[in-house]
Amino acid sequence: MAKFHTPPPYKKTRAFVRAHLKSLIALVFGLGLLGAGGFMVWAATLQIPDLNSIATRRIDQSVTLYDRTGEVALYNLNSNVSRTIVPLADISPVVQNATIAIEDPGFYGHRGIELKAIIRAIVADVVPGGLTQGGSTLTQQVVKNTLLTNKKSIVRKVKEWILAIKLERVLSKNQILELYLNQAPYGGNIYGVESAAQTFFGVRANNLTLTQAAYLAAVLPAPTYYSPYGPHKADLDKRKNLVLNKMFEHGYITATERDAAKGEVVDFKEPHASSITAPHFVFYVQQYLEEKYGQDSLEQNGWKVITTLNAKLQTKAEEVVQARAETNEKNFNATNTGVIALDPTNGNILAMIGSRNYFDEKIDGNYNVTLADRQPGSAFKPFAYAEAFIKGYTPDTVLFDVPTQFSTTCSPEDTTNSKPPCYAPVNYDNKFLGPMTLRDAIAQSRNIPSVKTLYLAGITDTLRLAKAMGISTLGDPNQYGLTLVLGGGEVTLLDMSSAYGVFAQNGMRYQPISVLKIIDSNGNSIEDNSQPIGSQVLPPDAAEKINDILSDPVARAPLGENDLLSFAGHDVAVKTGTTNNYKDAWTIGYTPNLVLGMWVGNNDNTSMVHKVSGFIVGPMWHDIMQYALTETTNQSFTRTEYDTSSLKPVLRGIWQTLGTDNTPHEILYWVDKNNPLGAQPANPQNDSQYTYWEVGVGRWVAQHGVPALLPQSAAPQQTTSADSAN
Repeated sequence: MAKFHTPPPYKKTRAFVRAHLKSLIALVFGLGLLGAGGFMVWAATLQIPDLNSIATRRIDQSVTLYDRTGEVALYNLNSNVSRTIVPLADISPVVQNATIAIEDPGFYGHRGIELKAIIRAIVADVVPGGLTQGGSTLTQQVVKNTLLTNKKSIVRKVKEWILAIKLERVLSKNQILELYLNQAPYGGNIYGVESAAQTFFGVRANNLTLTQAAYLAAVLPAPTYYSPYGPHKADLDKRKNLVLNKMFEHGYITATERDAAKGEVVDFKEPHASSITAPHFVFYVQQYLEEKYGQDSLEQNGWKVITTLNAKLQTKAEEVVQARAETNEKNFNATNTGVIALDPTNGNILAMIGSRNYFDEKIDGNYNVTLADRQPGSAFKPFAYAEAFIKGYTPDTVLFDVPTQFSTTCSPEDTTNSKPPCYAPVNYDNKFLGPMTLRDAIAQSRNIPSVKTLYLAGITDTLRLAKAMGISTLGDPNQYGLTLVLGGGEVTLLDMSSAYGVFAQNGMRYQPISVLKIIDSNGNSIEDNSQPIGSQVLPPDAAEKINDILSDPVARAPLGENDLLSFAGHDVAVKTGTTNNYKDAWTIGYTPNLVLGMWVGNNDNTSMVHKVSGFIVGPMWHDIMQYALTETTNQSFTRTEYDTSSLKPVLRGIWQTLGTDNTPHEILYWVDKNNPLGAQPANPQNDSQYTYWEVGVGRWVAQHGVPALLPQSAAPQQTTSADSAN
């Protein structure tokens, strides 16, 4: 019997298409015509409102920031809007040309939209890079800012294109440019070039110099980020030079004029005090909102933003800083202060002080030093010690605090030469204390054992850990040497405070956040960060060891700072840091649910008097922490027992053990740094640092002899991190 097979589905489809191809083409063509016709009808119905409404842009539903309770208003982002409408004839040609050159070079040639610019904008969304111009012409920006809602969609973008074309048919180029320059946002509550010129430079818009005009044009794409009163002044300077380059490229100025303008120093008027609480924090939040939601959203949505700020703590911190500011300047030549308070259990920023006074022009008070790159000094040491604990070293492990040459390009005997390429650091007190535990070394901030600890932990792994804990400003390992542990890299106070929060939370990391909730005018939730998600970036046992050491008043007693760093009845861990050139002084302390970081110094990097951090920062830090502890629940660090009985003697604190030559040795004799828990190295001299470390140990033994082993330390023992301090 013959067999019949059913054709597969795809063959049926092909057959159907072949049989009805002409009909299908006609159908698609008809639908296309219908769609195009509908689009044309829709486009034709789009009307341009009365031009008077375009010229007076409404900003009547702006964003208001509140503290974490939602009750204390910090700032209305568009309160007291500053805007002065002026005719184009009263706006200097240099600012007109600067704006066109950077924002819309083809302004006088296109008819409202520019296809190339649209394509560039689409590419910029897909390919990361340094495109300097977006896809919107000045005409589109006028339409977007005055005629449309700020809801982003393809339909809205198409409307923007159509209305831009229509606007060009009813207004001249100069009228459009006049509208744009009178409604453009220049940051905060400043709208229009006339108000910007007077606010920034104290001049009318028709008297702007070329350099001033370039600065105004440079601000436009991100007014908060590029604000001359914010922390990114250097980026604003670079963009100002880009504007000048564009002006030259498009024939508005000569090369001589461009170069002269680049070299001109422009003075910005100081901002005036206004009804604003925590200004550095407010503008930090504003930049976050602008970057995430765009300028339009901040002007028209009527959002209520509940921030993370603890208004009471912020006020107290400001009072303390103000009360002690003059004393610091008089006694220590320290003109500025930065403060960060965080809740490490969720990353909430509770307080932020970017300077002792935002409105103090003598110290550039508007500069937010909590976001500035500064050297941390010894405040960086805990990251190296934490990495060492991960690898198997313990708080009882002993290293020698003796003069040591660390550069293998210099003689190991040359233990006092730090002239590059040599490196033989000293301690802050110019003393050397001989063998000491890691517990005492970090608690007393000894430099020589800390450099050795970084070598044992590894620069690459220590950097990896610091970055995982939140330090975002450090580069590649090849940029640093062993000086990293003494503060050789640059960090920010916000990052450092956040990273110390990882210790506080036994290794759990929470990204610092400044916004709890955003609620629109209808009560709908736009953003909710009330339940942040953390990640474990440090093993809990390593964090516990750091916490126990830094909260140990006995271990840090030789520093003489316990009166400032200790609080009766509270478990508080603290680390200070001072750079060798005394340009930066730090104190960062924490409990399981509070981190308080402070920096003191000068914005211009001039040195303070030669005092350790505790005496410069300590009094202010103590007063703020004393108050902050009353605002938080009293919690103690966990201290889990750890067993060292199976470890080599040197890892558990027995350094008097003699080698085959009947001489005590530094740790590299007993431990392979790449496998500290493994067998004793057969040839320790293969380690490039071995000979260099042994020189100092040999000299110390020759001077002091070798104390006999204590009876109780000869046998393996079990100890807790709390007991090991004794």
